[in-house]
Amino acid sequence: MRKNCQRSAGIGCRFPETLNEKGGGRVARWLWIFWIYSFLGYGLEKVFAAATHSPNQGRKCFLLLPLCPVYGLGMLAVLALPLGCQEGLWLVMWGGLAATAVEYAYHWACETFLGVRFWDYSRVPGNLRGRVCLPFTAIWGLLTTLAVWWVQPWVEAIAAAIPWQVTYACLLVFTADAVCSARFLRQTHDIEALRWAVHTTWNR
Repeated sequence: MRKNCQRSAGIGCRFPETLNEKGGGRVARWLWIFWIYSFLGYGLEKVFAAATHSPNQGRKCFLLLPLCPVYGLGMLAVLALPLGCQEGLWLVMWGGLAATAVEYAYHWACETFLGVRFWDYSRVPGNLRGRVCLPFTAIWGLLTTLAVWWVQPWVEAIAAAIPWQVTYACLLVFTADAVCSARFLRQTHDIEALRWAVHTTWNR
């Protein structure tokens, strides 16, 4: 656990030394924060699908790797909020709004540039064009608050301990996956085919 992590009742963790870093170290740390939360989001998607007995056990993302980028991007947006927005229970509101904004932008980008829709909230009350909805905004607010208060210290410690060589190798793999998956979806507009490829890849 980082010594500079300051915690008190209702206050999340702050890492000023991380935010003030310059150069590749800072970029690498934010990359790992993105990847770790994307992986945790992948696990959350699988648990949610199993708990709700959803007929679609696929993930809401476009990668072959077990990552859901919308979660990683959402947490980056939350951690980038001004410190005043991260104080106490304000984080529930601002965290939920930041994650919802990322969710809307992610859905719009996938639909606009790849021609696919990974989720549809059109039947959920309080939805906006089927991309976001009020119930999930509330859930995101709670999840991001718990993540900042309890998960982020461990994520920060892990990210700081990973050598740059490993980060570079993972970045190459991630980039290759993103480019290939995006090109596949752009040409086929077929989410199910991509999910079949994911299932085949990870269940050999």
